[in-house]
Amino acid sequence: MVPSLDRLARSLQDLITIVADLRRRSVGFRSLKEALDTTTPGGRLVFHVFAALAEFIRELIVEGAHEGLAAARARGQRLGRPPAMTAEQIRHARDLLTRPENTVSSIARLLGVGRSTIYKYVPELATGPAVEQPTVRAELEAGS
Repeated sequence: MVPSLDRLARSLQDLITIVADLRRRSVGFRSLKEALDTTTPGGRLVFHVFAALAEFIRELIVEGAHEGLAAARARGQRLGRPPAMTAEQIRHARDLLTRPENTVSSIARLLGVGRSTIYKYVPELATGPAVEQPTVRAELEAGS
């Protein structure tokens, strides 16, 4: 027993396979929303019709979503998550990284982002001359 057909499977083929497997095991199938019972020939016919309609509707929804995304891209809208850092923050991070006393971690904390975000938006850190990072030992010696 399921609340509706679309909760059991993602495609018509999966749905038919599951219900056929249940039938081989002498297990009836009922869908509450569609008031469907596959233990009768009429119920099996209605099951196949409803399953085909459910898949058709799902495909229409997916197609509509893809068309909407394509239209948004054509209008030049930016899709997805907004950038984590502004151009001003990136310039500020680059400026701070020129000073040897600053670490990537301290700059990330100052700007309210993660270290990996700094490396993402300032790619020359990974490829260019490395900014010297104080070691744990050097920090301990400085604190002694």
